[in-house]
Formats: sequence, structure tokens, C-alpha cells
Amino acid sequence: MKNKRKILIFSIFVIIVLVIIILNFFYKNNYKVAEFGNTSIKSAKSIEEYILNISSYEADISLEVRSNKNTNKYRLKQQYESSNVFKQEVLEPENIQGLITIYDGKNLKIENTKLGLNQIYENYQYVSENSLCLYNFIEDYKKSNTSKYEEKENSIVMEVKLEQSANKYCVYKKLYIDKNTAKPIKMEIEDINQKVLVYILYNEIKINSINKGEILALK
Repeated sequence: MKNKRKILIFSIFVIIVLVIIILNFFYKNNYKVAEFGNTSIKSAKSIEEYILNISSYEADISLEVRSNKNTNKYRLKQQYESSNVFKQEVLEPENIQGLITIYDGKNLKIENTKLGLNQIYENYQYVSENSLCLYNFIEDYKKSNTSKYEEKENSIVMEVKLEQSANKYCVYKKLYIDKNTAKPIKMEIEDINQKVLVYILYNEIKINSINKGEILALK
């Protein structure tokens, strides 16, 4: 009985020592891993690269568009796939609920049976300029030489400054990402004085989980 107890105590001691050694190894090598799906996020740089390489997403977002006079609020469902397929549906407010915008990579379709809308714009070229979409932020971030990221306590903030020299107009776009899940939390678009013009809260987002066929499939 005593021998079994000694063996048990010794085994627990060995396990504790091994755990301490492993934790010490990870700490010394700065190997911080946050699991997201099948992807291992090891650092702020890795999170940045992960966001920039998103191939598809679907998100439920709350949107605020702010001006000097008022703030308009919306709730939207967005879906995107990297072959430049995009779909957006208005969930709130009720008076425009069900307004759907679909871009198949070539043509833009706007429909809402309740409002009697069904319009197709062939060879539409401007869907990539939709600043409300995550993929638009990603493209701006990739193309700009002002892109940068900052590591905070619980998040990574990716920022890009967009300038138009013709009218001296510029905006700042900031994407906040959870360090533990690598999921976007919110996005802010600010004016030259860094006053928030557009605020997007990601209520729910699924990354790399939807394909082109699912986005374009009829309900």
C-alpha cells in the first residue's frame, strides 16, 4: 500500500515537472498559440496574415452610419467568396427588411419582393468599392503603403489610411480582431479628424466556411 502511494506521489511529481518544463519552453520561445478552427495563430503578425488571406466569410453585422445631424442604424447579413461573389441582405430596420444585393462577379442584382424591387445591372464594376465589407478593407490594406497593425491587450488593430490628393480627402479604416479567436470584432471608418463616420460590429462571423454556390443559391 505504501509502495503504491509512493509511486502515485512520484508520478504526480513527474507530471508537474514536465508541465513546468513545457510551459517554460513555450514562454522562452514566445510560442503563443490561439486556436481558430484548424488554423494555429502564433503571433500578431500571423493574425494579420490570416485576415489578409481570408477566402470567404459570412457575417451578421450591426451598422451605424453617423453624420452631424443623426445616426442611422442597420442590421445586415453579408456573405463573400474570393471569386468576387458578394451577397448582402438587410435584416433591420423593418421598412427595408429583405432588401438583397447580389453580385456574381459580373452582374449586380438588387431585389426585394415586399418593395417590388428587381433590378439587374450588367457588367457592374463598382462592387469592390463597398466600404462596408470586410473584403474591401482587406484589399485597401494590401494595396496601401500606410497599412500597419498594433497589438493591444486583447486585440490586434489593423489600420489603413486612404488619401485622395485631388480633394485632400482621407479616411482611416480600423479593424479590431480578437487575439484569442482571430475573428474580427468591429470595424471603424474615421474622417481626417479621426471622428467615426461608420461603425460596424460583427455580431457573428464565420470565416472560410461558405462557397460561391451557397451564396448564389436561391432561397
